[in-house]
Amino acid sequence: MNSPAAEALRLLTVRGETLAVAESLTGGLVAAEITAVPGASQTFRGSVTAYATDLKRDVLGVDGALLDARGAVDPQVAAQMAAGVRMALGADWGLATTGVAGPEPQDGQPVGTVFVAVQGPREEVSGELGGGKVVRLRLNGDRAEIRMESVRSVLALLLKELVGEQSENERAQDTEQNGGT
Repeated sequence: MNSPAAEALRLLTVRGETLAVAESLTGGLVAAEITAVPGASQTFRGSVTAYATDLKRDVLGVDGALLDARGAVDPQVAAQMAAGVRMALGADWGLATTGVAGPEPQDGQPVGTVFVAVQGPREEVSGELGGGKVVRLRLNGDRAEIRMESVRSVLALLLKELVGEQSENERAQDTEQNGGT
Protein backbone atom coordinates (compact mmCIF):
# COMPACT_ATOMS: atom_id res chain seq x y z
CA MET A 1 0.00 0.00 0.00
CA ASN A 2 1.11 3.55 -0.70
CA SER A 3 2.17 5.85 2.11
CA PRO A 4 -0.53 8.31 3.27
CA ALA A 5 1.33 11.10 1.46
CA ALA A 6 1.53 9.11 -1.78
CA GLU A 7 -2.12 8.08 -1.60
CA ALA A 8 -3.29 11.63 -0.84
CA LEU A 9 -1.25 12.99 -3.75
CA ARG A 10 -2.67 10.30 -6.03
CA LEU A 11 -6.23 11.30 -5.10
CA LEU A 12 -5.46 15.00 -5.50
CA THR A 13 -3.91 14.36 -8.93
CA VAL A 14 -6.95 12.39 -10.10
CA ARG A 15 -9.20 15.24 -8.96
CA GLY A 16 -6.98 17.96 -10.41
CA GLU A 17 -6.66 19.65 -7.01
CA THR A 18 -3.70 21.21 -5.22
CA LEU A 19 -2.27 21.23 -1.70
CA ALA A 20 -0.39 23.70 0.51
CA VAL A 21 0.99 23.19 4.02
CA ALA A 22 1.46 25.50 7.03
CA GLU A 23 3.79 24.09 9.66
CA SER A 24 4.88 25.16 13.10
CA LEU A 25 6.16 22.41 15.39
CA THR A 26 6.90 20.09 12.46
CA GLY A 27 9.28 22.64 10.94
CA GLY A 28 9.00 21.47 7.34
CA LEU A 29 8.69 17.72 7.96
CA VAL A 30 5.21 17.54 6.40
CA ALA A 31 6.46 19.24 3.23
CA ALA A 32 9.48 16.89 3.20
CA GLU A 33 7.22 13.84 3.46
CA ILE A 34 5.04 15.11 0.61
CA THR A 35 7.93 16.05 -1.66
CA ALA A 36 9.57 12.65 -1.12
CA VAL A 37 6.80 11.23 -3.31
CA PRO A 38 7.75 11.17 -7.00
CA GLY A 39 5.48 13.48 -9.01
CA ALA A 40 4.47 15.58 -5.99
CA SER A 41 4.98 18.74 -8.05
CA GLN A 42 1.76 17.98 -9.95
CA THR A 43 -0.31 18.86 -6.89
CA PHE A 44 1.90 20.30 -4.14
CA ARG A 45 2.01 24.11 -4.31
CA GLY A 46 4.38 24.70 -1.39
CA SER A 47 4.58 25.34 2.32
CA VAL A 48 5.07 28.01 4.94
CA THR A 49 7.03 27.12 8.05
CA ALA A 50 5.66 29.70 10.45
CA TYR A 51 7.56 28.78 13.58
CA ALA A 52 7.34 32.28 15.08
CA THR A 53 3.94 33.45 16.29
CA ASP A 54 4.15 36.77 14.42
CA LEU A 55 4.54 34.86 11.13
CA LYS A 56 1.33 32.97 11.83
CA ARG A 57 -0.37 36.37 12.05
CA ASP A 58 1.50 38.29 9.32
CA VAL A 59 2.00 35.59 6.67
CA LEU A 60 -0.87 33.17 7.29
CA GLY A 61 -3.48 35.68 8.44
CA VAL A 62 -4.17 34.12 11.83
CA ASP A 63 -6.17 36.52 14.00
CA GLY A 64 -3.77 38.51 16.21
CA ALA A 65 -6.29 38.84 19.05
CA LEU A 66 -6.74 35.05 19.04
CA LEU A 67 -2.98 34.55 19.23
CA ASP A 68 -2.72 37.09 22.06
CA ALA A 69 -5.57 35.49 24.01
CA ARG A 70 -4.81 31.80 23.52
CA GLY A 71 -1.32 31.50 22.09
CA ALA A 72 -0.29 29.52 19.04
CA VAL A 73 -1.24 26.08 20.41
CA ASP A 74 -4.97 26.24 19.83
CA PRO A 75 -7.51 24.50 17.56
CA GLN A 76 -8.76 27.76 16.04
CA VAL A 77 -5.17 28.79 15.28
CA ALA A 78 -4.63 25.47 13.47
CA ALA A 79 -7.83 25.98 11.45
CA GLN A 80 -6.84 29.52 10.53
CA MET A 81 -3.33 28.39 9.54
CA ALA A 82 -4.81 25.77 7.17
CA ALA A 83 -7.19 28.33 5.65
CA GLY A 84 -4.47 30.98 5.49
CA VAL A 85 -1.89 28.84 3.68
CA ARG A 86 -4.56 27.70 1.27
CA MET A 87 -5.34 31.32 0.40
CA ALA A 88 -1.73 32.55 0.46
CA LEU A 89 -0.45 29.82 -1.87
CA GLY A 90 -3.57 29.48 -4.01
CA ALA A 91 -4.29 25.83 -3.22
CA ASP A 92 -7.49 23.81 -3.09
CA TRP A 93 -6.49 22.14 0.18
CA GLY A 94 -4.58 23.48 3.18
CA LEU A 95 -2.95 21.52 6.00
CA ALA A 96 -1.58 22.86 9.28
CA THR A 97 0.32 21.69 12.34
CA THR A 98 0.78 23.57 15.60
CA GLY A 99 1.67 22.27 19.03
CA VAL A 100 4.24 21.60 21.71
CA ALA A 101 7.04 19.17 20.84
CA GLY A 102 8.97 19.95 24.00
CA PRO A 103 11.03 19.86 26.03
CA GLU A 104 9.06 22.59 27.87
CA PRO A 105 5.32 23.42 27.95
CA GLN A 106 4.20 26.36 25.77
CA ASP A 107 1.23 28.74 25.98
CA GLY A 108 -0.03 26.85 29.03
CA GLN A 109 -0.16 23.60 27.06
CA PRO A 110 1.76 20.47 28.10
CA VAL A 111 4.35 18.79 25.89
CA GLY A 112 2.61 16.51 23.39
CA THR A 113 -0.41 18.78 22.82
CA VAL A 114 -0.78 19.12 19.05
CA PHE A 115 -3.48 20.39 16.73
CA VAL A 116 -3.58 19.30 13.09
CA ALA A 117 -5.99 20.82 10.61
CA VAL A 118 -7.20 20.42 7.05
CA GLN A 119 -9.35 22.74 5.01
CA GLY A 120 -10.71 21.72 1.64
CA PRO A 121 -12.26 23.56 -1.27
CA ARG A 122 -15.83 22.97 -0.12
CA GLU A 123 -15.55 24.47 3.36
CA GLU A 124 -17.46 27.69 3.72
CA VAL A 125 -15.45 30.59 5.07
CA SER A 126 -17.79 33.47 5.83
CA GLY A 127 -15.44 36.43 5.79
CA GLU A 128 -13.04 34.99 8.36
CA LEU A 129 -10.41 32.30 8.35
CA GLY A 130 -11.42 29.04 9.90
CA GLY A 131 -13.62 26.08 9.14
CA GLY A 132 -12.32 22.72 8.05
CA LYS A 133 -11.44 19.86 10.34
CA VAL A 134 -9.19 20.11 13.38
CA VAL A 135 -7.97 17.19 15.48
CA ARG A 136 -6.43 17.54 18.94
CA LEU A 137 -3.65 15.07 19.66
CA ARG A 138 -2.13 14.12 23.01
CA LEU A 139 1.18 12.57 22.01
CA ASN A 140 3.81 10.82 24.10
CA GLY A 141 7.48 10.45 23.39
CA ASP A 142 10.46 12.68 22.87
CA ARG A 143 10.56 15.76 20.66
CA ALA A 144 11.39 13.81 17.48
CA GLU A 145 8.62 11.24 18.09
CA ILE A 146 6.02 13.96 18.73
CA ARG A 147 7.00 15.77 15.54
CA MET A 148 6.93 12.61 13.40
CA GLU A 149 3.57 11.49 14.81
CA SER A 150 2.21 14.98 14.03
CA VAL A 151 3.31 14.51 10.40
CA ARG A 152 1.63 11.09 10.21
CA SER A 153 -1.53 12.44 11.83
CA VAL A 154 -2.00 15.46 9.56
CA LEU A 155 -1.45 13.34 6.44
CA ALA A 156 -3.91 10.72 7.74
CA LEU A 157 -6.45 13.50 8.35
CA LEU A 158 -6.03 14.76 4.78
CA LEU A 159 -6.43 11.25 3.40
CA LYS A 160 -9.55 10.68 5.52
CA GLU A 161 -11.08 13.91 4.22
CA LEU A 162 -10.23 13.09 0.61
CA VAL A 163 -11.62 9.55 0.83
CA GLY A 164 -14.72 10.73 2.72
CA GLU A 165 -15.39 13.42 0.16
CA GLN A 166 -14.89 10.94 -2.67
CA SER A 167 -17.44 8.59 -1.06
CA GLU A 168 -19.97 11.43 -0.68
CA ASN A 169 -19.56 12.36 -4.36
CA GLU A 170 -19.99 8.73 -5.42
CA ARG A 171 -23.20 8.43 -3.34
CA ALA A 172 -24.54 11.65 -4.85
CA GLN A 173 -23.81 10.43 -8.38
CA ASP A 174 -25.40 7.06 -7.63
CA THR A 175 -28.52 8.82 -6.28
CA GLU A 176 -28.75 10.95 -9.43
CA GLN A 177 -28.38 7.90 -11.69
CA ASN A 178 -31.11 6.05 -9.79
CA GLY A 179 -33.76 8.74 -10.07
CA GLY A 180 -32.95 10.57 -6.84
CA THR A 181 -34.02 7.83 -4.45
